[in-house]
Amino acid sequence: MYSMTGFGASVVRQENINVSVELKTVNNRYFKLMLRVTENFGMLETRLESMLRREIERGSVNAIVRIRLEKQSPKSIISTPMLISYSEQITELRSKIAQINTFELPSLYQLLTLPGVIVVGHDFSEEEIDKVWAVTEQATYEALDRLKKMRETEGESMKHDLKTNIEQITAELSDIEKLAPRVASNYRTKLAERIARAMSEKQFDVALNEQELLRDVAVYADKYDISEEIVRMRSHLDQLAAAIDTNNASGRKLDFLSQELFRETNTIGAKANDSDIILHVVEIKTIIERIREMVQNVE
Repeated sequence: MYSMTGFGASVVRQENINVSVELKTVNNRYFKLMLRVTENFGMLETRLESMLRREIERGSVNAIVRIRLEKQSPKSIISTPMLISYSEQITELRSKIAQINTFELPSLYQLLTLPGVIVVGHDFSEEEIDKVWAVTEQATYEALDRLKKMRETEGESMKHDLKTNIEQITAELSDIEKLAPRVASNYRTKLAERIARAMSEKQFDVALNEQELLRDVAVYADKYDISEEIVRMRSHLDQLAAAIDTNNASGRKLDFLSQELFRETNTIGAKANDSDIILHVVEIKTIIERIREMVQNVE
């Protein structure tokens, strides 16, 4: 089991190539990547995204990849489209404010100082790009390895807590199962007492019909029977325990099972007309809320 929260970083140096990678993950229902790569190395983004998607199934991933070439001289490039765009806009502006005699067109030198006109970059050959990628790939795998170890450590702690919570729910459910038969019995006693009291107060000279009483109790017992809900809850608990021990990403399944447990518990609380059972239901709901909070952070 892996937590979706973690951090991993790595720095790799080979020849004149220096690459540092930082990975930070937090919980998210789906895979979401925020990737920042050093300017001029955008051609590596697709490879990096594919690599991270293979290794991380779920969660928000914030990845920062810094690449530095120690002996590479930058090349300044004039952006002709940007220069033309500035010139056209300034000429248009001059025609609109021609009444201002002091307005002068900027010189070429002044245009070159405007943002975006001169771009500092590098011309890389395929061989150079492959070398940079080899170092970047190594640094990314090392960062991923450290990230996974941290996520696994937290996941093991969460697994232990989840198993403890499952055991607590199982114990509470066993108590409910023991109390369940008395619901119909208590109803029969109360109903008989009410009928007897009503007959006594109104002085009815009619004997209590035991068969009709039993039939009414049977209808009540069938309507408020919680045995099916208990069976389904035990099944959900077994599936929950199995999903915790699987090696595959199980966060979505754990989330679904916890919702189903909560639904069955609500049904038991609505059906069971017994104060002691309600106390156990409240305790189970509290435990399920803890489980639901934890599984939100499971990959």
